[in-house]
Amino acid sequence: MTTSDHGTYIMAEPGRFGITAYLIGGAGLALSAIGFFTEPEQFYHSYLTAFTFWISIGLGGLFFTLLHHLVGATWSVVLRRISETLMITLPLMALFFIPLIFGMHDLYHWTHADAVAQDAILQKKAGYLNVPFFLIRTVIYFAVWTLFGFMLYRWSRKQDQGDMSKNRTMRQLSAPGMILFALTVTYAAFDWLMSLDPHWYSTIFGVYYFAGSFLGTITFIVIFCLYLKRRGILHQTITTEHYHDLGKLMFGFTIFWAYIGFSQFFLIWYANIPEETIYYLHRWEGSWQYISLALIFGNLALPFFILMLRSSKRTLAVLFSIAVLQFVMHWVDLYWMILPNYSHHGAHFSWIDLTTTVGIGGVFLGFFWQKFSRNPLVPINDPLLESSIQIKN
Repeated sequence: MTTSDHGTYIMAEPGRFGITAYLIGGAGLALSAIGFFTEPEQFYHSYLTAFTFWISIGLGGLFFTLLHHLVGATWSVVLRRISETLMITLPLMALFFIPLIFGMHDLYHWTHADAVAQDAILQKKAGYLNVPFFLIRTVIYFAVWTLFGFMLYRWSRKQDQGDMSKNRTMRQLSAPGMILFALTVTYAAFDWLMSLDPHWYSTIFGVYYFAGSFLGTITFIVIFCLYLKRRGILHQTITTEHYHDLGKLMFGFTIFWAYIGFSQFFLIWYANIPEETIYYLHRWEGSWQYISLALIFGNLALPFFILMLRSSKRTLAVLFSIAVLQFVMHWVDLYWMILPNYSHHGAHFSWIDLTTTVGIGGVFLGFFWQKFSRNPLVPINDPLLESSIQIKN
């Protein structure tokens, strides 16, 4: 590490983290390829879980950056480079989507022409649920995310170089960016996840996916910042006050995730319409009920009571433990959404679940570290940087 004239740390050399992550990711993808040939249907469901997990972290980074600029936040300036680097992983995730195109027949019942021909509900949804339109929408999602991510990242780097005219521009871009983000994430959740069961629907499913995604991103930022702190990086720039604020976001989005999940369940429960209730019946069958209970206790009850305390949000060991728990629970949440469509009568964890998550995650983290370590670790010319470093709760 070296110190710049601005008093902030700049990475001297990338180190081994990125190389190690790429190697682990490559090994995971190679092992996953074996699963593709031996258990293709299991592979595609496991791969979709891993894909939607890691892209959610990138999407959360984009939302964090848009929100930061939109409200003119001060406290989060020192964290902005992390969220910016997360959001520029989204073009990489577009490449990881390609295998899912070849697995659509294994994943999505509505791609079977014979099934559509015999199902009145699928016939009425065919105008939306058809392969060409599905792929067109996916291209639009990635185009929007890549465009806004690239522009915000590019202008942030220009700010590092002394171009202060981009401050207002980034804020102006974030207003339409937030609207398009909300629309694209909602419809992507409908397409990639909800359409796995094309007879079932929920108008707030996209919000549920967003809530879990942003909570997952906040936990990632906490874990990553504490990893940097352990290495002596940014330890005087990202302070206990910032961890306190991150803890408050974790607490808030724990409640929001639970609120949206309960609202979705409660509306379906009291309406008692068979094509809606079947979603939760599948997730209470066999060992799936234990996964459902694990989500309630591991992603709501325990974090809620611990993060309620001010001291917990300022005790880094406690905050780290809860962040790791909720990061894992975010993956479990996506597994709970996807795998019951394959394993109807109970959860059966497969080694492919692990290799696909490690494979995509390794490449994701390697790419993230490569970009993060090559630039100033904070926006060194942001006019609010010093105020952010000195922030007090």
